[in-house]
Amino acid sequence: MAENKTVRFIITRQDSPDSDPYTLEFAVPYRANMNVISALMEFRRNPVDITGKKVAPVSWDMNCLEEVCGACSMVINGKPRQSCTALIDQLEQPIRLEPMKTFPVVRDLQVDRKRMFDSLKKVKAWIPIDGTYDLGPGPRMPETKRQWAYELSKCMTCGVCLEACPNVNSKSDFIGPAPLSQVRLFNAHPTGAMNKAERLDAIMDDGGLTNCGNSQNCVQSCPKGIPLTTSIAALNRDTTIQSFRNFFGSDQA
Repeated sequence: MAENKTVRFIITRQDSPDSDPYTLEFAVPYRANMNVISALMEFRRNPVDITGKKVAPVSWDMNCLEEVCGACSMVINGKPRQSCTALIDQLEQPIRLEPMKTFPVVRDLQVDRKRMFDSLKKVKAWIPIDGTYDLGPGPRMPETKRQWAYELSKCMTCGVCLEACPNVNSKSDFIGPAPLSQVRLFNAHPTGAMNKAERLDAIMDDGGLTNCGNSQNCVQSCPKGIPLTTSIAALNRDTTIQSFRNFFGSDQA
């Protein structure tokens, strides 16, 4: 009987960024240990809807298929998550797939995450070191700091935390939890601390830290379990100190 079992999906589709969304229902043969990605691949091989009508294959993003790249984010049964780790056996049917609403839709389940990447540029979420020559060994980070910093470095820019955050929307400039957490990560690095004040000033601007409503949806939805709210709390302290330094004209660390 297992060979006759099917998995039903209801997908929100959109043919172009400017077109209206609509739903499509289809079914694919069930296999043990299927995830949402493998079901979409099966539908791509035989793109017919539930009535047997030939339709265009569904468009979605994917890359690593092991919850590392963050590309395959979508809303599955109302919850933003990675589709590569969404196992069919653990999902209620029919399985509903929607694009994340925080980002503009490109087509079907594909979205443009430019908003998040622009925010990472705004906070300079990198360590700017000029030149390709050997600079010698860098400063060492204490082991206790390295351990929690490693947890922050797990961010894969999947956008799930921004989708879950009620303060990230089309009417708000809030940069969201992921870029904020990256500020804490790079400011903690001994070399990255050179630009600490610049990053803190960036998140003290419009759309920065004060736009966080502390709903804590981000930390609950993060597929990597990153302590986003802990970072936000730490940044509140750091920006308070930075504001005093700015006021008194102090550039001391």
